[in-house]
Amino acid sequence: MGQLSFRKLNEGWNAEPNAPWPHVAISGHDVLLSFLLNPFQFTSFAEEDQGILRFSNCVRYRLGATNDEGWSRGQCRYSKLAPRWGEFYEIAGCDPHMMDPIDWELVGGTSTSSRHFLFYFRDETFECMAADWTFEPVLENALIRKLRVG
Repeated sequence: MGQLSFRKLNEGWNAEPNAPWPHVAISGHDVLLSFLLNPFQFTSFAEEDQGILRFSNCVRYRLGATNDEGWSRGQCRYSKLAPRWGEFYEIAGCDPHMMDPIDWELVGGTSTSSRHFLFYFRDETFECMAADWTFEPVLENALIRKLRVG
């Protein structure tokens, strides 16, 4: 594998470590990823607080079965490269194995400058190729409430 770099994107928040319940919804060419937030490490969140990330102009995504045990055993293609399990990253660099998983779902975005995003949950791995990501500004999104309060 070529030179890949992993930039951690989740500062001050993360998914619930035991049962984050990730869910994907499609809105046009955008993918919305919702999950429960970690109230144990980040006390500004309550149990059942939800985070929602929007990946704009998404070309493809996957919510795959690789879990924390598989990652520890080297069964994930990034096991020996990604700094830690359970984090949200942007991957940069040439990845000849990016298309190895067979469970990619096409969304229809046509971004020529797609970025590769990766989020390791407890029992699943989310990946997508999209133009950008943001916190989804909806009332259920505890990440937005946290930013407003400080």
